[in-house]
Amino acid sequence: MIVAVRISGMVNINGDVQETLYRLRLRRKYAAVLLEDTPLNNKLLHSVRNKIAYGKIDKDTLIELIEKRGKPIKSTDKVDAEKIISHLGKKKLSDIGLKPFFRLHPPRGGIESKKHAGVGKGVLGDNKEKINALVRRML
Repeated sequence: MIVAVRISGMVNINGDVQETLYRLRLRRKYAAVLLEDTPLNNKLLHSVRNKIAYGKIDKDTLIELIEKRGKPIKSTDKVDAEKIISHLGKKKLSDIGLKPFFRLHPPRGGIESKKHAGVGKGVLGDNKEKINALVRRML
């Protein structure tokens, strides 16, 4: 599974990039979505890499994300992380009874620079395994 977190805001965004973010359900800052690791999804993430941070999420972080920030579609339902993870590869989150996005807190301890001239790219783009530490700081 891949987790994508929108880092950049909503001002001065190209129309195509904004449409892609809306279709990925990343409509506001610090929203996160879970995606399958497919070539089509990788192409979409690559096209909006200057606005989001993404990478492979491990099972412990996924359980913590679903328990703390998962919201059921019906407000009377409870969130069972183990059951949701067992059905996650076969069904969509909305079919399981969970909203398809997660609203996260801004990262505690601050965010590394979004961009550095010549030094690196900060948190934007593909973070591979480092995305787990970022998501844990945002829970």
